[in-house]
Amino acid sequence: MNIKADIPNRGECPFGGTRIGGAQGSEPQLDHWWPNRLKVELLHQDPIEANPLGKSFDYAKAFKTLDLDEVKKDIKAFLTSSVDWWPSDYGNYGPQMIRMAWHSAGTYRRADGRGGASEGMQRFAPINSWWDNGNTDKSRRLLWPIKQKYGAALSWADLYILAGNCSLEIMGFPTFGFGGGRVDAWEPDRATYWGPEGWNGKKPSESAPGPLEGHPNQMVTRTLRWEGEPKDEYYDLENPLAASHQSLIYVDPEGPNGNGDPMDSARDIRTTFSRMAMNDEETVALIAGGHAFGKSHGMTPPEEIGPAPEGAPIEAMGMGWHNPKGTGFAQYTMTNGIEGSWTPNPTKWDNDYLTNLFKFEWEQTKSPAGALQWKPKDPNAPKTPDAHTDEMHPLMMMTSDIALITDPEYRKVCEKFLNDFDAFTDAFSRAWFKLVHRDMGPKVRYLGPEVPEEDLDWQDPIPDLDHEVVNESDIATLKSKMMNAGLSVSDLVFVAWSSASTYRDSDKRGGANGGRIALEPQSGWEVNDPGRTEKVLKALRLIADEFNDAQSGNKRISLADAVVLGGCAAVEKAAKDAGVDVTVPFTPGRMDTTQELTNVEFFEWLQPVSDGFRNYHREDIVYNVPPEQLFLDRAMLLSLTAPEWTALVGGLRVLDTNWDGSKHGVFTDRPGTLTNDFFVNLTSPAYTWKKADEDGMSFTLNDFKTNEVKFTATRCDLIFGANSQLRQIAEVYGANDGHDRLVKDFVAAWNKVMMLDRYDLAA
Repeated sequence: MNIKADIPNRGECPFGGTRIGGAQGSEPQLDHWWPNRLKVELLHQDPIEANPLGKSFDYAKAFKTLDLDEVKKDIKAFLTSSVDWWPSDYGNYGPQMIRMAWHSAGTYRRADGRGGASEGMQRFAPINSWWDNGNTDKSRRLLWPIKQKYGAALSWADLYILAGNCSLEIMGFPTFGFGGGRVDAWEPDRATYWGPEGWNGKKPSESAPGPLEGHPNQMVTRTLRWEGEPKDEYYDLENPLAASHQSLIYVDPEGPNGNGDPMDSARDIRTTFSRMAMNDEETVALIAGGHAFGKSHGMTPPEEIGPAPEGAPIEAMGMGWHNPKGTGFAQYTMTNGIEGSWTPNPTKWDNDYLTNLFKFEWEQTKSPAGALQWKPKDPNAPKTPDAHTDEMHPLMMMTSDIALITDPEYRKVCEKFLNDFDAFTDAFSRAWFKLVHRDMGPKVRYLGPEVPEEDLDWQDPIPDLDHEVVNESDIATLKSKMMNAGLSVSDLVFVAWSSASTYRDSDKRGGANGGRIALEPQSGWEVNDPGRTEKVLKALRLIADEFNDAQSGNKRISLADAVVLGGCAAVEKAAKDAGVDVTVPFTPGRMDTTQELTNVEFFEWLQPVSDGFRNYHREDIVYNVPPEQLFLDRAMLLSLTAPEWTALVGGLRVLDTNWDGSKHGVFTDRPGTLTNDFFVNLTSPAYTWKKADEDGMSFTLNDFKTNEVKFTATRCDLIFGANSQLRQIAEVYGANDGHDRLVKDFVAAWNKVMMLDRYDLAA
């Protein structure tokens, strides 16, 4: 079919005159014309309509039907095979699958919990086309027969990690365990900010400077993510990013911007790995352990490699990076541009990587593709076999490897592992397990017979339920006591919300279960107004203790449950005071954890720097985006829809729950009462809004006729009237028939947030 010939007038639709072609993507679109608009539609990503498995499909139930031993047997049989279209290095696909699994999980970042392997996002743009993920498309296609056999019972996300584990095991490494339960997404992640996006296809070499820049298939690796230069005192990575360059998983293996400086590389490594929740020992274990296997590929200049999967021609069927040299694979493979292996035995778990790193003096050289790498100066150093021919080659190290013995702290860890192989093995086993499970949340979510019994502090352990929970009669009694304890509606709602809203769906951390609102570091967070929170906790603890002491059996209520119940009781009273009788759902069974089971450093990353729900915005931080953008981000982390977000904000404002007791957004004369006044006043044409400062961060609501100031507001209040999509929802709640609807929707959204972390109920 000749498209040009078959369309009578190119650009005109043969069925009626509507223009096609340019309007399908080449002309500027909505985001081009209005780049600063609030993209509320991001709250509705990955809708059920995109999922071919349907709303009723239960992945956990399907996964439990698998015989995991049989699945692993099939994977291991595949790993030691080879296919003509992409032969295995050394007759073993293991190293290739370890890299795929590592890069799938390695996108995780601790600041906002985004990234990681949990949804199989390596299948979609932009991640599938990052230069650092070169040829992972081949790894996924190689695994298709396994996925095809087990179908919906084995997600791609779980298969990636299981294949990585199996790869380690067939090469003699004892893995720490495996937990299934990763549910595949069905569309690209449009919300996560990965840094300035270039065109992701190729990386320029020194032999191909400027002319390639800007080419649609070109990825230019620049230090776009850093402030300062590597040797500057102030050299920091843009928050919340956790990889040193766009299109990389961690760091440039040749050194920052390919500068070949090991100390500069060490600084990048420490920054990126720490932002991915790894300490120095875990970092060394992962790098040294991962580089015990396989090889790097750099036999073809990067400017010759074809476009990444998202830019490849349709006949490539989703695979990119076509290599025109030789066969295009095997001994001609091009991935990151560096060529060679780290050890003489690339498919065996041993300590040769560290032995070689310390034993030889290393000098810089270049790969056939022009990439900077290192080789031993000693000509008698052991050789490494070619992956596909009978040739032997010098050992290879990257600048990021030399960094480990150049940086004093990393060197200490390397020496420890060099002298104690068992300690190294244990450290890598645990670090790998953490790497590939870090974004899965509490251990109760893990599935399968290989879940380790040991509780790890990064899993945020909460003791198992060990008592009978309260019944409906008990709940009614406790509510009455709470509402007569001298606590205001606002205070009870504030503390319950502060406890539950720490949850983030990105890595399933936080939430009210565990009662960590009473523990460090959360008890000291400014946004939680420690004095106000402690007053409420003291009263609730007294009520809970008196109730528990009065029980003759094993019935109890935890402080975690009491905090949520207090909020629910307060919402009911606030609704009743507004003329609406409503019962707020409450599901008991939360447990109180301990300070000893709470890793303060890990939990500190859940502290918000901006929280529009409580009108909190730290003044000591420089932001590159307005507060409403950060507010949208928090709504996404709570997995809220646009109506849920809107209803919650309107309700929380009239319930007077700002973190500092300010009246910003409290558009009512009846604070503490669950009215729809926020929306009535927000949408009223009888008022006019005026800036209260030059930056446009605070505002006053003035009577249109008298100019009298009625209310004050922040951007996180006004956005619900200013944004076109949010205003449509606000008008629903602000209408004459909107009050009952608001109360109903607020209660439903409130209950959703209170229950976001109740994975114990599904266990």
